[in-house]
Amino acid sequence: MNYFIFCVVFIFGLTIGSFINCLIYRLYIGKSFLRGRSFCPKCKHGLAWHDNIPLLSFFMLNGRCRYCRRAISMQYPAVELITAILFTAIFVLEVERCGGIAMDLMLFNCSFAQLLKLLRNWVFTFFLIIIFVYDLRYYLILDKVTVPAMMVALVFNLTLADDMTVSIFWLLAAGSVAGGFFLIQFLVSKGKWIGGGDIYLGFLMGFMLGWPQILIALFVSYIVGSVVGIGLILSKRKTIKSEVPFGTFLSVGTFVTLMRGDWIIEKYLNLL
Repeated sequence: MNYFIFCVVFIFGLTIGSFINCLIYRLYIGKSFLRGRSFCPKCKHGLAWHDNIPLLSFFMLNGRCRYCRRAISMQYPAVELITAILFTAIFVLEVERCGGIAMDLMLFNCSFAQLLKLLRNWVFTFFLIIIFVYDLRYYLILDKVTVPAMMVALVFNLTLADDMTVSIFWLLAAGSVAGGFFLIQFLVSKGKWIGGGDIYLGFLMGFMLGWPQILIALFVSYIVGSVVGIGLILSKRKTIKSEVPFGTFLSVGTFVTLMRGDWIIEKYLNLL
């Protein structure tokens, strides 16, 4: 039974990953994701249901469109697989937080708050993957993604809060610290260091994580960004003046903190 639940969650993640791919492309071309069937981005031919099976269709078609035979971007299977892995990892982590009970008993033994937290983390991860991929591919963080995500983050976290008055203060404080941090950089550099989308993403990070976890997320983001940046410069794929999609690193830092922020803070305090 455990393996069955595990597979269901994994397949659910693959399906969400497929939807994320569709959403990213339609956001890019300005087309609604609520209408119209899926189609090949290159030849625009409508896709049959068996061409749209998450992950499997890519391998069944040998990575090429059935109709125009042009290569399908590796983004599609990669996003589907990564989303499935992350969703499954989140599920397993929440099982552990429920006392390590069997997966098939989780839905019955966990409290409503624990199940809501699982849903919250899935939804937050959904938004973070969109931001990560879109910024990595198009060097842009869309306000039409971050602004709705802010509202969703506040609703989830305030619903889970023990004291709503105290929680909304710390959520707004965390958002203001991160958003203000990027706003100062934007003003000082006149938009050369970061874009306006990073400011909105800073607020979103704060609303998702609260205080003091937002500090951990910023620290992790800059560490990851520095390591990757130095690696790209040393490999001569980028120069010191090259534009970097920093939203991708902020997304990683936010996800890491969402999953293990309390553990990181605990380990840090033990070192003091």
